[in-house]
Amino acid sequence: MFKKILVANRGEIALRIMRTAREMGIGTVAVYSTVDRNMLHVRYADEAYHIGEGPPLESYLNYHKILDVAKRAGADAVHPGYGFLSERTEFARACTDAGITFIGPSPESVTLLGDKVLARRTMMGASVPVVPGTEGRVEPDEAMRLAPGIGFPLMIKAAAGGGGKGIRLVRQESEIENAVRVASSEAQSAFGDGGVFLERYLSPVRHVEVQVLADQQGNAVALGERECSVQRRHQKLLEESPSPVITQSTREKMMAAAVAAAKASGYYNAGTVEFLYDPNVDEFFFLEVNTRLQVEHPVTEWLTGRDLVRDQIRIAAGEPLGFTQDDVVLRGHAIECRIAAEDPYNNYLPSLGRIAYVSEPSGPGVRVDSSIFSGVEIPYFYDPMLAKLICWAADRPSAIARMKRALHEYIILGVHTNIPFHLQLLDDPRFINGEVHTGFLDSEFKMDEPAAHDEYSQIALLAAAVLSHERRSRNGAQPAFIAGPGAKWREAGRDRLVGGRSSSSSQGSRWRRSID
Repeated sequence: MFKKILVANRGEIALRIMRTAREMGIGTVAVYSTVDRNMLHVRYADEAYHIGEGPPLESYLNYHKILDVAKRAGADAVHPGYGFLSERTEFARACTDAGITFIGPSPESVTLLGDKVLARRTMMGASVPVVPGTEGRVEPDEAMRLAPGIGFPLMIKAAAGGGGKGIRLVRQESEIENAVRVASSEAQSAFGDGGVFLERYLSPVRHVEVQVLADQQGNAVALGERECSVQRRHQKLLEESPSPVITQSTREKMMAAAVAAAKASGYYNAGTVEFLYDPNVDEFFFLEVNTRLQVEHPVTEWLTGRDLVRDQIRIAAGEPLGFTQDDVVLRGHAIECRIAAEDPYNNYLPSLGRIAYVSEPSGPGVRVDSSIFSGVEIPYFYDPMLAKLICWAADRPSAIARMKRALHEYIILGVHTNIPFHLQLLDDPRFINGEVHTGFLDSEFKMDEPAAHDEYSQIALLAAAVLSHERRSRNGAQPAFIAGPGAKWREAGRDRLVGGRSSSSSQGSRWRRSID
């Protein structure tokens, strides 16, 4: 087993990975940009190293700096989290070449499945159903020639990457040339690869994905499906498991296809096979494989009782799965809401600044994956997601009710958040009846006008937070976000971490106590 893991990420996912590593007795190394020097993942890690300024290209996307830190810190493994370098072949290969284990699939699998064209061909060879479209990459002239045979509307999609980038919907032939050029340019900017392909546009359709785990001994299992159809501009906002429309028979077929996809690509570690599902004809089609841990992995953890990060680490260390498909039992229903710093009443514009006050929900069946605290500044360089709120209950209606209760308890002051959006969605009869699809938010859902009392409630809460802060200051108490054993470490020990490791060779908690 590994002795020390560097987490090549930031925020809530970095903190989530470190918590499992600490439970396993594994040391952790954080990396951080200048604007992230006060983030919780930096304070939680046993060691922390500065790697550059705020822009990702100067910090979290600079794998040369990250590998240099891994070598200096003596890390024998790197966990990429999600986003940033998590699906970059060159990073996975550079880790391997440096003798550092990449906690994820092999570079060969990342290359194969990261290229959607190669992935489509692989799935076709494994008899996994794929959406009709071109077999390979296309140039604008070729796209215009092939498009009528595929039929309109159709999608132009980046061959590499994900996250909704490099995608354009084309409804008629006259739009093809410009759409191909725009999608290719966006893909080149985002992923360094401008390749695109054509695919029939299925609508209305649902986005359903299957979590898989595969070890290096050739064993693979599927851990149920997640419904991810609540999307805005191809970005997921709410996920749940199980899907409210998938029957047990279809679930078994979909999971079998996901396992076949993993085995056909020589995949190991955690991965997600995504499908488009048409409930009207009960058919599903392969979309892509995400070769990393997903943002929405907690809903699967609720249903299966597994720690997917622990499984990732064990598999990367060469251990077998230790269980079979027959051992996978799905219990209850789980929902995840992505809490983002954006204003749902103003076209979801990002809302940046200082968080004045945070109070997180709790209670039975409630989980919050977060790295924010009262007083933290939200930088504009990164995704506006602040936290993930995940609720579990015995059935879907109870899970919805629990999520609504938790959202009402969640207080974040100082920036706008999309909590009002989630509350309105959970009350929408179409969501309650499971009638959403991937285009639902963009074409059928509209935010209500904010209720007047909501504004007054926020003002009252802010006033209460300010009063509480002033009382603490008068009494000589520290603000909550720097209180406790880590406070002096935050103030006195930060500079000791810039460019170097902590003075303790074992757990960082001992080093932090030595400063107090």
